Amino acid sequence: VLAIDGRSASGKTTLARQLAGILRADVVHMDDFFLPPELRTEARYAEPGGNVHYERFSKEVLPHLRGPEAFSCRVFDFSTMKYGSGTEIRSKPWRIVEGAYSLNPNKAIDVFSKYRRPLSDIQEGYMRTVIYDAYRISANRYTSDELMANRAKFEEEVRTMLTQSLESEGFIVSEFTSQITPPPSLAAAIDAKNTAIQESLKAENLVRQAEAQAKIEVAKAEGEAQALRIKADGEAYYNRTVAASLNALLVQQYAIEKWDGKLPTYNGGNNVPLINLKP
Repeated sequence: VLAIDGRSASGKTTLARQLAGILRADVVHMDDFFLPPELRTEARYAEPGGNVHYERFSKEVLPHLRGPEAFSCRVFDFSTMKYGSGTEIRSKPWRIVEGAYSLNPNKAIDVFSKYRRPLSDIQEGYMRTVIYDAYRISANRYTSDELMANRAKFEEEVRTMLTQSLESEGFIVSEFTSQITPPPSLAAAIDAKNTAIQESLKAENLVRQAEAQAKIEVAKAEGEAQALRIKADGEAYYNRTVAASLNALLVQQYAIEKWDGKLPTYNGGNNVPLINLKP
């Protein structure tokens, strides 16, 4: 079992993650054992380590740390101030526990002189108000669906405001997450809107395809009609030329050229040269 302690923003979590990768270990975060509201009393905060829910840690984690069996423990959700989903600590040769609370040591005296209150009161009063205002001011710039689509930008804005407000008072913002999860009704509305947009784009594409296909068909029909006109004009021109070149002598010449030398058995009228002469 490896335990990592240190001041805020000293790199405990980063070191734990790096060691977990090297040792193939699972990590237990003490932030998951934040003291629930119902246990926050002056007497509790007067105890060493009283800001940690050590009773739950002793029950859910400590008995299993040295054993090879996998186990699970609950996670305290800061956004709801309630217990969230559990986390599983798998069966591995190494297990790491990391985490601690701290204040910027260079400003500890200033914080105490200014507030003259226990840290728990500062958390529930000043710090909660600062965090609430940062979220409220940033969230007012977005609609619901814009907020869900720009969570990274929103979180960066909130973190910037918190850093400016808290670090000037000596509090270090070392870890931050908004954990924004839309309610089912909002998620359904966003999904419906996205589906409608996709269907609209699909319909527009189909219209453009139909228009393009219609233009192709029109061009094809116009081409075929033009070809027929050209062919008809050519045939008409040919017929006119042939008709203009025909005369009686040419007709007679064509008849002679086509005659096979046999005389008909009877003949009448003015047929030339097919005349049946008798002595």
